[in-house]
Amino acid sequence: MEPLGIEGAWVFSPRIHTDGRGRFLEWFRGAELSEDLGHQMSVAQANCSVSGRGVIRGIHFAEVPPGQAKYVTCVNGAILDVVVDLRVGSPSFGCWEAARLDDETRRALYLSEGLGHAFMALTSQATVLYLCSTPYTPSREHGIHPLDPALGIAWPAGVEAVLSEKDATAPTLAEARCAGLLPDYGTCVEHAARLRSH
Repeated sequence: MEPLGIEGAWVFSPRIHTDGRGRFLEWFRGAELSEDLGHQMSVAQANCSVSGRGVIRGIHFAEVPPGQAKYVTCVNGAILDVVVDLRVGSPSFGCWEAARLDDETRRALYLSEGLGHAFMALTSQATVLYLCSTPYTPSREHGIHPLDPALGIAWPAGVEAVLSEKDATAPTLAEARCAGLLPDYGTCVEHAARLRSH
């Protein structure tokens, strides 16, 4: 696992075994992830989304606790996967990191509770699988507008963004902060410590 510049986010690059039959890889290794996290990631839900080129999903996050950690990979096509630090009080609050996930490198990205997640499909079709630590609970789920200029996410040039109505009407980072929707960094740190103590 390779840590990103935002605390609580990692990228995993699997070893791909190739022979005359095709390719084989292990895209999730719980023991290695646990070493980095200091606790085991429980998997409560597995999601699959199929998106056309230019579709942006996110920026989504869940209230902490319990929050929702995610482990994401792209099994068909390619995406630009983005992690945004939405934790008020975090040293990297408002910063983002991006990683290309595709069906060649087969990389995966992990983001802990309290971080925002979004991706853009870069190919005509992209199929994304993600493991979630808690089930989807609509009343605890929130979003930030992915094109918020204050965040300045460098979405690929020349690709027309396609957003759902929900994402297109999501608040900016500043609006969500004023409304008290964003996770608190201290609360997220305490939650992570509780997970490690179990």
